[in-house]
Amino acid sequence: QVQLVESGGGLVQAGGSLKLSCAASGSRFWLNDMTWYRQAPGKQRELVARITRAEIPSYADAMQGRFTISRDNAKNMMYLQMNSLKPEDTAVYICNAKASVRPYDFWGQGTQVTVSS
Repeated sequence: QVQLVESGGGLVQAGGSLKLSCAASGSRFWLNDMTWYRQAPGKQRELVARITRAEIPSYADAMQGRFTISRDNAKNMMYLQMNSLKPEDTAVYICNAKASVRPYDFWGQGTQVTVSS
């Protein structure tokens, strides 16, 4: 089993920045793709950014240029630097990881990001 814990969310004004972290813990595992999703009230969960084990990032169009995803494989950590935040970025941000142990697909509980106008 792999446990994922997000941190770094909070309340920020429009135009501000936040950095989210996702910490993975467990025993005898390694991580493949790691992904940030977000879910706003009344909306479907959407992909924000993904990063491969080789640290190749990809982004949803709405986040391109504003968000930066990164990871530290040695520490089993993933990060999301969010700049130029907008009120529409308000959501619960959720960490997902594909891992080498069953059930191979793990989710965190999420961290709330609220952007005020």
